[in-house]
Amino acid sequence: MIVRIGQGFDVHPFSDEPGRPLVLGGVVIPGARGLAGHSDADALSHALADAVLGGAALGDLGSHFPDSDPRWAGADSLDLLATVVLRAAACGLRPLNADCTLVAAVPRLSPHLPAMARRLTEALGAPVSVKATSPEGLGALGRGEGIAGLAVVLLGSLEDGSDATSPAPR
Repeated sequence: MIVRIGQGFDVHPFSDEPGRPLVLGGVVIPGARGLAGHSDADALSHALADAVLGGAALGDLGSHFPDSDPRWAGADSLDLLATVVLRAAACGLRPLNADCTLVAAVPRLSPHLPAMARRLTEALGAPVSVKATSPEGLGALGRGEGIAGLAVVLLGSLEDGSDATSPAPR
């Protein structure tokens, strides 16, 4: 079995757009200020999608879904994640598991972590753990200016013997 690891990182500032929802790991956080971004700005799903792409040597999320393309305006990031999982499968790779961390001063995320893990597990097709940590007042994240997501994913070769030695064509 071929095994590859990918890591991803994404950060978004909070939006000034009134009523924009905060979406993290495919979960809407009620009453929280949303993040700025071209899609739904789900920093956790973006980090996980980048990890899958990295492990499959397929570049980054922006090269597949550029923010200059109006097709991706307001896109559901779980759909983007599911698409990159299919692109990794075209390389003969499937996710085995993932571990994700959110870095945020506000809002309190711990009550929502189990739901995020469930939604991401469904989209990835493999177990996902989700944690949150505080930046303890340090930097822009510590001042509550935005939220960052980090992810690592383990990919393994598909059982059907597909070639997992080169990236899929784009």
